[in-house]
Formats: sequence, structure tokens, C-alpha cells
Amino acid sequence: MERTPLDYSVIRQRLEGQHGPRYWRSLEQLADEPAFVEFVDAEFPGIAPAMDRRRFLQLMGASMAMAGLAGCGQEPEHGVPYVVQPEKVIPGEARWYATAVPFAGYAQPVLGRTHVGRPTKLEGNPDHPSSLGAATAFTQAAILQLYDPDRSQAPRYQGRGTTWNAFQTVAFERAAEWDASGGRGLHLLAGASSSPTLQRQFAELLKRWPEARLYRFEPWQGDAYTATEQATGQPLETHYRFENAEWVLSFEHDWLGAGPHELPHALGWSERKRRAARGEGEARLFVIEALSTVTGAKASERRRVEPTELRSYVQALAAALGEGSAPPLPGDAQRWIETLAEGLQARRGRCLITAGEFAPLDVQAAVHWLNQRLGNIGHTLEYTQPITWIEAGGRRLDDLPALTTAMEHGEVEALLMLDCNPVHTAPGNLEFERLLQQVPLRIHAGLYYDETAAHSHWHLPLSHALDGWCDMRAADGSVCLAQPLVRPFYSSRSPDEILALLQGQLTPDARAMVRQTWQSLDDRAWREALERGFIRASAYEPVEVTVKPPRWDSVEPQEGLTVLFRPDPSVWDGRFANLGWLQELPKPISKLTWDNVIGISPSLSEQRGISSGDRLQATIDGAFIEGPAWVMPGQADATLSLFGGYGRTRAGRVGDGLGYNVAPLRTADDPWMRSGAVLTRLEGQIELASTQPHHVLAGKDLIRCLPREEAYQYEPPKPAQPTLYPPQAKSDTAWGMVIDLDQCIGCNACVVACQAENNVPVVGKEQVQMGREMHWLRVDHYYGGDPREPKSAFQPVPCMHCDQAPCEVGCPVNATVHGPDGLNEQIYNRCIGTRTCSSYCPYKVRRFNWYNLTADDPPALQAQRNPNVTVRGRGVMEKCTYCVQRISEARIAARIEDREISDGEVKTACQQTCPTQAIVFGNLLDPAAEVNRERHTKRHYALLEELNTRPKTTYLGLVEDAPVLPGEAEPLDLESAKGERDG
Repeated sequence: MERTPLDYSVIRQRLEGQHGPRYWRSLEQLADEPAFVEFVDAEFPGIAPAMDRRRFLQLMGASMAMAGLAGCGQEPEHGVPYVVQPEKVIPGEARWYATAVPFAGYAQPVLGRTHVGRPTKLEGNPDHPSSLGAATAFTQAAILQLYDPDRSQAPRYQGRGTTWNAFQTVAFERAAEWDASGGRGLHLLAGASSSPTLQRQFAELLKRWPEARLYRFEPWQGDAYTATEQATGQPLETHYRFENAEWVLSFEHDWLGAGPHELPHALGWSERKRRAARGEGEARLFVIEALSTVTGAKASERRRVEPTELRSYVQALAAALGEGSAPPLPGDAQRWIETLAEGLQARRGRCLITAGEFAPLDVQAAVHWLNQRLGNIGHTLEYTQPITWIEAGGRRLDDLPALTTAMEHGEVEALLMLDCNPVHTAPGNLEFERLLQQVPLRIHAGLYYDETAAHSHWHLPLSHALDGWCDMRAADGSVCLAQPLVRPFYSSRSPDEILALLQGQLTPDARAMVRQTWQSLDDRAWREALERGFIRASAYEPVEVTVKPPRWDSVEPQEGLTVLFRPDPSVWDGRFANLGWLQELPKPISKLTWDNVIGISPSLSEQRGISSGDRLQATIDGAFIEGPAWVMPGQADATLSLFGGYGRTRAGRVGDGLGYNVAPLRTADDPWMRSGAVLTRLEGQIELASTQPHHVLAGKDLIRCLPREEAYQYEPPKPAQPTLYPPQAKSDTAWGMVIDLDQCIGCNACVVACQAENNVPVVGKEQVQMGREMHWLRVDHYYGGDPREPKSAFQPVPCMHCDQAPCEVGCPVNATVHGPDGLNEQIYNRCIGTRTCSSYCPYKVRRFNWYNLTADDPPALQAQRNPNVTVRGRGVMEKCTYCVQRISEARIAARIEDREISDGEVKTACQQTCPTQAIVFGNLLDPAAEVNRERHTKRHYALLEELNTRPKTTYLGLVEDAPVLPGEAEPLDLESAKGERDG
């Protein structure tokens, strides 16, 4: 869609005089921009341009070529199936293994599904308290990474293939030298890890070579450990108990957003909201932040502040709670913070204050003290020793700046870089790439031959967590045991094995090393732990702390813009850059795909005449980056947002050459925020692929929002509207779905789950730009009110499975029909590609195969997909099926056991993985089914109900609490979510 400068005067005129938030999808829509109207009016936008064949082959080769080596994959030799082990493998029946995958050092507990020895899907481990069966988008995409053909497949020396024996020879010789010198000159840099086995090995290495030095570098872990050390005198892990917190106040903390703690945080807060819905206390979230985040989008009240103002808000809160004094805040902010302080005091032990890991250190430390003052420690938060270990053998691990200093002084004779990519992710002022060339022996071990590997003498391929053995701790501190789902595809080794090789061992065995760590478990307990996927009662015990009063840093104000650096919500620091599922996953707030951007505020956009897509240059102290602009509603006026994870040159065929690298602007002293930035508009535009303007609906009441005192009141069923449709045949089953918008956090876990379960292909950036993404389930992001201070709402939209479906009437070949149990079924071999059904669908949930995205795959590659779901070809329409294959499995099982399908026995992929349990699926004809629990409250409504399509997918609306300052919000208007096109 061609972008022109927005006319903000038109936006202001349209918002004047409105009562309650008017919901909109993009600024272009709000301004009624002609290009937007033209794009929406086109039923199939971009029908003419063709996809570049070279890019097409790149995408298909990496994102769907899930390793032909697995085509004849054997089951792992020592793997223990989850709970029940069948006598033999039966084709068509899945086997499940409990295991785990790491993310930034933390274990993500999962169950791995295999078909005839081939892993096909990951789901959350329902027995683990940090999962309860849910899983994030990152966790589910690990199955794609397992099969990635761009993963490193064999050792390399100076860029050329070699053997493990060759490396062992070098390692044996070096080990003898280090034995003589005590390890002097040996330096080891590792990414964050919580593995007790790896920690034990590092301790043993230091005992053997006491002169060796260890370092730790995790690019986006933040300063949480440093903040707790400053506040309590020791580095600690902070565990939030959101389920117990009736009021939560967060300072620049996106704890519901992407990250290794995303899942337990979402589980806790969703439980708090369920309790509040039952009348058991409150569930109110207050957010003070500069950037638009998922947490801010779900806040009861959100305050937009400049990053430089954050400290003054915390100081004002501390003063209001009786700690010192602080200058008054401007406008009504002082009264608002004082009212919050009163509310927090009234809820001592039942409230919680959080500060983000990227917030200033003194702010984070002060928040710990505020929680202590409010009596929250032990109730809504606890402390334990760090989950990702920061010491080994009694020695503290140094940081990356210490390593670069040692490199500059010539102290590093040999450097092992284990599971990290500092050449790409290190702050620019450290000049890591230049200093690395001075090291005589450089060894890199990683999943990919990445940027750091290319600058190393030796590259050693790491095994994936799903085809190797390891242990690691989850966010709650419990130890997870990761067992392989399949034998290794490539000639790779686990981190434990590589450390053993470095010390001269000839045939290290990762399983044996993990078993040695847990030799206190007898064989029965070991097997039970493998079945469960974790060791019971292995989490750290809480630590009692005394928090010091806050001490504030003095910061000199600087001219220019403030830059905030954040990890990308889809590819994080770039470790997931080669996964097409995640590249094409719309980011929760912006709905951008395949790129990172320079986020600017609507005010800055208006002042400088900048439109989304314009080429910009951001400069700080001579260093600069170039990237496309993106106007972010809700962002602080004088703030820029830059996101990491892009600018890769050796990610693989999917991830290379996308976006820009943020590293040049980051410094070791200020890796999360810098001031004094200069923004320059350059010539030209950069084409971006955002799904925000796609599939825009025309109707009213798209987002329903009700005051809490009304939301749960009984509302009698509405009488059926007259219809010309014939009545449906009677049945004892009518499958349906209810989606709770108040619980949905827009995390996109459901989108990836649907893609993995139903063999949904990746189409590439060019096709997304033309509106041709293939996701069966989308999550629409709506804004409400003023673009500077908007409200937000997320709405998952699968197929509605209408009882009176327009698509069924429109199809000329009867390819879309109504099934006996209420499903709107798509019969692929009847479809002739007229696309009439899509034209007739008011919900815009049907997807057309413009290309034969899978036909050229060799037979071995077809085995990676879910064998219970048909793979579609060119010219075929497809859509959400309510995971009909899962319904069939449950129906067959019930028939064999001569019983009815029980409520909750069938879980769709999106429902299964949802971290907040916002999606409920079941039989609408069963009055006792969970899916019917709130269907007769005022919250319940159908999308585009006025069309009388009688959808079986319905919604529960948002619940709004009264503002803490009376009269602050405008009266709520239930008709505020007006039509997307009705002006």
C-alpha cells in the first residue's frame, strides 16, 4: 500500500465530539486515506504482481523443508515416552515425550508429539506449573528450528568442513598445555544457562584449570540481577505471583510481552482475572511506560511518559508512600500517583509494583524497596537464588566488557564462545569483531554457522534441545530434563559434550553426564522424572531479604531524542531469524512482519511530516543506523523505539538481509536507552509488510466493552431473527467456540499453534504485502480514541462456522458445506478456485492458495507435516476447521470405549496453547459445557451479529474498571466500535 503523509487535522476532526473510544485499526484508516480505502475495497489486493521465484525457493527451502534426514528418523535410544509406552509404534497414532527447550537460558517445558519417529509438534507440559499445557510462539517454533536445513551440520575449520577427530586432536594438545599453565590464557564465553550439569562442568574445569576465566553474555536479559544486588546486597531471581496481586503497578515493564517469563506471567495474571470475575477481589493493572507494549495494551489505566520522566514518577510514588520528598508531577499526574499510593496502601500484601529489566537501575532497586514497604514480599513476589547461574565453582562470571578488555590487553590466547553470537549482538562501542581477530585460537559452538562462527578458527555444531540430552531450570526454578525426540540429524554435540571434548575426553555422552548430575535419583525416580519432564521439588527455596532504601542517580538532561532498545517480539535477538513461522508472525502491536523499524510517535510524525515506511537515519555521537519509520500510536513524543534481532548476514536463507542491526547505537554502559539522538529523513521509502490494514471488517460493535458492574449480569437469549435459510438437521453435537477478549493478550501463540497443527505454509514478505498471508487464525489489534493515548484491544478471528453461512450459498461446486455436527467444512478436491466463498464471507477468514507452495517438495520432506491434515495445493481455498482431525480422534476413541465425548476432551490447537485460556471449545448443545458458561451474560456477543449468520464462534467482551480519578474517562459507549468503513 503506497503511503503518503497523514493529515492529522482530519484525524482530530473525526475524533472531536466522540463519546467513548472509537475503535480503529490504523492511522491511515482513521484519516480515511485514499490508498487505505482502495486497499480495503479490493477483495483480493495485489492480484497482478508475481512472487520473485528466487525468494520463493529460499522460503520453501528453509521454512518447509523440515529435514529429509528425519524422513527415516529413528526413535531416541534412551527416550522415555510420556506416561504410557505402547508395545509398538502404530502408524497414525502419535507418541508424546515430555522434554524442554531453552529460551535465553530458561527451560520451556513441553510435550513433543512424534509420528512414526518424526517430531511434528510441541505443546506445553500440562503437569508443569510454569506451563499447565500452554506454550508461547517461540516455544512452538522450536520444532521448525529442529528441522532447519541451514543449521550447522558438521564441524568447520577456517570455514571448511572437517571432523570431530581433528578438533579432538587439537583439544588434547591444548589440554596438556593448560594442565601445565593452570589454564592461563583460556577464556570461555557462554550465553545464559540454567543447566545444573553445565554449571557442574564449568566448576570442574576451573578446579582443573584455575587460571581460566569465565564470562557470560545474554544480549537482552536486562539488569534484573544487578538491580536486586543493589537493593538487597545479593543477585536474586524475582518471582512475581500475579495471581495474588489485586492491584499491579508497572514501570516500563512489558511482563506480558515476549520473553522467557512470558508464559508464567500470563498464567498468573489470567488466574487473577478469573478470580476477580468470580468476585474474589480485584484485577487492576496500571502501567507507566514510553513505548506501546502488550502489557500497556491490557492495562486498566496507562500513562504515557518520556523515558527521562520515569524516575520522577517512582520518586513521587515513594514520597506518597512516606519515603522522602519529590518535586510534584505536572498536571493531574501528581493527584493520580497519590491516589494510586492510597489504593496500594489499602491493599498491603495484595498489590504489586514491578519495574522492567531495561529500566534504570535505581528505579528497579527502588521498586523492590516499595514492595517491601507495602508488605508484598512473600505474598505477591518472592526471591530465590538466580535461575540462570552467574557463578561456577564459587567464582562469579565476568561480563562481556571484561572480556573485550582482556582481549585488548592480549590476555586471551584461546577463546571458546558457547551458544552465543557476540559479533552480531555485542554493543557497538565494544568493537568485539575487531578485537576477536587478535585472539590466536577462536572456537565457536552454536546451532548455526553465524556471524561469530565466520570469524572463528573452529566452528562446532551444537545439537538442538530436541535431538540431544540436557537439563535446565524453568522460570519457577524446577529442573526440567530435556530428552531427544529423535536421533541427531547432523554431526553435532551438546554443550556438555563440547566442554568434555575441550578437556580431552574422547567419547563424552550427554545422557551419562546429566544422569551423573542427578545420581541422587534412583532408577525409578529417574524414569518418573523423564516421564513428567521435570524433577519434583527441585525448585530453589525462597530467600528472605531486607531491601535498602532507594538511592537515586543524578542524570544530566540532554538535547535530542531518546532511544529505547528492545528485543524483537518475533525473532528476539536474531536467534530465531531463520524461522519463517516467526518472521511472518505479525508482531502483537504493529502487526509488522519480516522487518524491524524505527518507531516514532504520532506527534513526531506530524511535526516532521514522516510517514510509515520513510527511510530514516538515527545518529548518536557519530554512530548511526538506517531503517524504515513506523508511526506507533501511544509512544512518547520525543522517543524512538529500535528493535534488535535483524540485520543478520549469516542467519540462513530466510533471515539474511532483513532489517537493520541496532548494535552500532548500543553501548556497554547504556545498552537499553540512550539520549541525544538526531533523526534525519532520507530519500525514498522502504516497503513494509504489515497485516494491520488487512481483512478490515465492516459492521458495528466489533469490540464490546462493559463496566465491571454490568459485564457479568444475566442477559436473556435474544429471539432468532427471521431467515430464508432452511433449518439445519437436528444433531446431538454442535461444536462451537467462545473467545474471551478480556483475557486475550494478543501474544500470537494461537497463530503459531494453528500453523504447526494444520500445515499452514509461509508465503514471504512480498505476498504478505499483497494481503496473501495464509494464517487460518489472525489476531486483530484495535486502537480506541486519541492516537497519542489510545486504548487497545485484541481480537482473535478464526472461521466463525456460521449456521447460516454465506460461503456455503456462494460456492458453485458445493466445496464448502455444512457438516452434521455444525462445522462449516471445506472439501478441497471439489474446490475449483473461484474464490466466491471468500467474497461472500463477511469475516474475511478464508485463504486462497495463489501458488503451489508444497508441490515441489521431495517425498521425504512431506513426512514433517501433521499426517492427519491434508496439504493443500494451488487454486484451493482453505480456512480454520476447528481442528477437525482432533474431533475425529476423540470421536473414534469414544466410539471404541462406547461412551460420549466428554467436555474438554477435544481441544483445538489454539485453545490448547493459549497462555491465558482465553479460548474455550465444546459442544454448544451440552448445557453443562464450559463453552456455555458465560453465553448468557451481557459480555457475550457475536461478531457482525446484525448479518444474522449465526456464527458458532462468539466472544466475551472487555471488562472496564472505573478510573482511579473520577471523571478522568469519558462515558462508555457500547456502540463505539463502529464500522471500519462507515466513517
